[in-house]
Amino acid sequence: MTFRLLAVGDLVLDEPDADFFFDGARETLRSADLAIGHVEVPHTTRGVESVGDVPAPASDPENLKAVARAGFGVATLAGNHIHDRGAEGIADTVEGLRAVGVATTGAGLNLAQARAPAIVERAGRRVGVLSYNCVGPKEGWAGPGNAGCAYVKVITHYETEGANPGGPPKVYTFADPDTIEAMQADIAELRPQVDVLVVAFHKGLVHTPAKLAMYEKAVSRAAIDAGADIVTGSHGHILQGVEIYRGRPIFHGLGNFVVVTRALSVEGNDSPARREWAIKRKALFGFEPDPDYPLYPFHPEAKNVIIADCRIGADGGVSPGFIPCWMAPTGQPQVLGRSEQGQAVAEYVAKISAAVGLKAEFAWDGDRVVFG
Repeated sequence: MTFRLLAVGDLVLDEPDADFFFDGARETLRSADLAIGHVEVPHTTRGVESVGDVPAPASDPENLKAVARAGFGVATLAGNHIHDRGAEGIADTVEGLRAVGVATTGAGLNLAQARAPAIVERAGRRVGVLSYNCVGPKEGWAGPGNAGCAYVKVITHYETEGANPGGPPKVYTFADPDTIEAMQADIAELRPQVDVLVVAFHKGLVHTPAKLAMYEKAVSRAAIDAGADIVTGSHGHILQGVEIYRGRPIFHGLGNFVVVTRALSVEGNDSPARREWAIKRKALFGFEPDPDYPLYPFHPEAKNVIIADCRIGADGGVSPGFIPCWMAPTGQPQVLGRSEQGQAVAEYVAKISAAVGLKAEFAWDGDRVVFG
């Protein structure tokens, strides 16, 4: 029997009535044998804001119940904000999700806990999920005796092009071999325990359409080389392209799903550090948030949303695809199917994939776009 696995990108639930924001996609998410999402920020009333990055505000622990009610069975946690309320925030988020039946991976009170997989059984299949942060900050990385997230360390090198000191450089990024080997060891250990293995990375360039950092393909393909069936990416808050490597799909950036927050807005922002970043962000990335989207202050192209939709056969073969969605002004992703707007989202994914040299052919299969 075919197993249906759905995956989405970032979940940030900073507003009351969190269930409301899933209403446009709830039926689709709950139709899956397993749905996976990335919980971006800590859900806690404890702890103090950390240092090392502009911290996100903690969310109400009650909002985690909406994640379960939407149909998610696994939450990945390895990201740049999960440590924003320190060990207390991580403990409360992990405990809160597990209390409502959502398995977690990617963060814990020490490195061993952070690297431990989520293993769930659904429809007669055992699915294992691992989660790694590639973007820092290092203050949020777990260690043998300190809380944080699992990580792959990425090194950045800037090289001036031509005889032009101080001019625009070429940026080289590559993963530290020791952390790649540790990640691959986790996959190798998990592989014989499960029927389906998913690796989720928090990676990429924020708010930047159709651009992959140099390390992204290498890290994603290293996971498949080690035995992963499906690789997903989050963090960029905008979609990135898809590809097939050794017969397995890589979703380089699933972008936003439910990301409702006022923390990235200039107006009415009660945090000086977050307000400063909101102003700087617009200048750095050259976009103005749509004023008709008060809870969704992101790049205009981030209104294109997808749900990864992979079908796994009895032989373990993966048929990869995605369901086109569109972000409504309310902050609710709306499932489109093969409508005119759904076709426009599918064409957008094909365009951004081709723009960064990812080879994939796309076709419709009912309301799902398949690629291979």
